[in-house]
Amino acid sequence: MRTKLNNLFRVLARRKTEDDEVAESKHQLARVLELLDLTALGVGSTLGVGVYVLAGAIARNDSGPAVTVAFLVAAIASAFSGVCYAEFAARVPKAGSAYIYSYVSVGELAAFIIGWNLILEYVIGTASVARGLSNYVDNLLGYVMKNTLTKLFPLHVSFLSPYPDFFSCGLILVQAMILSWGVKESTTLNNIFTAVNLLTVATVIVCGCWKADVKNWMIKKEDIPANVRGGEGGFMPYGVSGIMAGAAKCFFGFVGFDCVATTGEEAKNPQRNIPLSIVLSLIIIFLSYFGIATVMTLMYPYYLQDPDAPLPFVFNEVGLPSIKLAVTIGAIFALCTCLLGAMFPLPRILYAMSHDGLLYEFLSRVHPVSKTPVLATLLSGVFAGIMAAIFNLEQLIDMMSIGTLLAYTIVAICVLVLRYRDPNPIMYETPLLRRQNGITGTNLTTNRIGNMISQLFNLTMMKYPNSSTERISFWAITAMITGLWSTCLCLIYMEPALAGGDSHAVGIVAIVVAATLITLLVLHRQPQSNTPLTFKVPCVPLIPALSIFMNSYLMLKLDMHTWIRFGIWLFIGMVIYLTYSIRNSVEGIRDRISAVERKPTQTGRKQLTKNDTTKF
Repeated sequence: MRTKLNNLFRVLARRKTEDDEVAESKHQLARVLELLDLTALGVGSTLGVGVYVLAGAIARNDSGPAVTVAFLVAAIASAFSGVCYAEFAARVPKAGSAYIYSYVSVGELAAFIIGWNLILEYVIGTASVARGLSNYVDNLLGYVMKNTLTKLFPLHVSFLSPYPDFFSCGLILVQAMILSWGVKESTTLNNIFTAVNLLTVATVIVCGCWKADVKNWMIKKEDIPANVRGGEGGFMPYGVSGIMAGAAKCFFGFVGFDCVATTGEEAKNPQRNIPLSIVLSLIIIFLSYFGIATVMTLMYPYYLQDPDAPLPFVFNEVGLPSIKLAVTIGAIFALCTCLLGAMFPLPRILYAMSHDGLLYEFLSRVHPVSKTPVLATLLSGVFAGIMAAIFNLEQLIDMMSIGTLLAYTIVAICVLVLRYRDPNPIMYETPLLRRQNGITGTNLTTNRIGNMISQLFNLTMMKYPNSSTERISFWAITAMITGLWSTCLCLIYMEPALAGGDSHAVGIVAIVVAATLITLLVLHRQPQSNTPLTFKVPCVPLIPALSIFMNSYLMLKLDMHTWIRFGIWLFIGMVIYLTYSIRNSVEGIRDRISAVERKPTQTGRKQLTKNDTTKF
């Protein structure tokens, strides 16, 4: 039984190495994407619904004029995840994003879970953008589509949309055909739409400055009408808690930059261009959000903002109807860009997973002319189109967040695992190198406690990781993650007690934080791999730890229904993994072939049989 469990664990934990990934980079996809294409893809997939809706809603309901600070906090949190993605893009220039990153560093089961999660994220992201664009167009037409379809095809199901939105479904199918046409053609269209989007943002900021009034950032409480919710007035009417609540919502306005990391096999010079494009995308996105939020709250009081369509409303109220028309047209282009960017990574995730044998083989077929995974693209378009047609926008948005946050968390963990991994475990087992690193038999037996402290805090000042430091780092990472999750749980469920200054709650949080900081110190003291990369996350392990903490906190703030839906989706994925993936995994087949070839027989090497390939 123990042997079977060990074999099962070995199967679930088998992983790709960076060398294998580079060796397998004889890709089928066309390398045509330049730095400009990648940056435009990151900006276009992110700078959509958020810039035209998010700022006004958060200013009115959560942060007031301090929505600018909320965007800054969210940008910093997103930057932590962004630099982690950038390092992995430099390490593993392959299609698949967080899926392939976790396959390299953590193992096959974790990689499948992340890949399956990313499929959910991109499907729902595509569907939600399409539904948002449909609602926007329908609003301009006086809700003709909504009224007609509700009358002709009503859906009397509580968890579905009141009517089937054929327009949003059609939009997605058209986008799927554009993506199937060719990656260069689709990115050219994306570049044009992104340029129009950025031009619209610049127009809003420049024209908004003409009507800006600093007094709107200094409104006194007594000047706020009695029938509206305005908090305490001033720049921070809802206090620091309002800023943090707004930052939690602003964070999702930055979701989408990770689609750049899925283009590893289609980017020119991916080790350089992908990390650089991720950083540039986040900078452009933050400046756009910050500028929009600033002029909007300076032009009009925060408590009177329209949470659904703030920009057209504000420009109409301040007497600039022509700018309102330009913003409306720009919003349509922006949503088209966001739709293209949201759908772009989905077929590439399917391609990467099926290429590795974790999903069905037909999804990895590449068209000989367009050099795109046509079947994966069309299938994902049909799936996302159905989701957009039968669910409304609010339901889609509620289902999207957990997959994104979990993917960001796993990527940060992978950065830590790879940084502290022994690059060559065998060479460090020689007696000479063990003596050089201060790991002699005498040291291990004379003073066990002193030796333990010496190893935990690297008092011998070892410069290169070995099997011993890798093992210590692994347990330190595990303990640190446990401490971070415990801290998040304490902050969430003890929030009323902490706000009231309860000594027991403060003491518990202090103990948990102190224990977490000790594990972080132990990890910091361990030697890191000096593998040369075009980009590395600075301040390791602090920045990955902060990324894990912020993402975990936001995940645990999600409601129970989101976790239940996530559990159902994960259950479906595990059924596929156990019935198909575990038997057809390329890495698993390779391991079984190697195991059979190592077994000597009377006739030489044993040939792999069908029964051999189905064993764990």
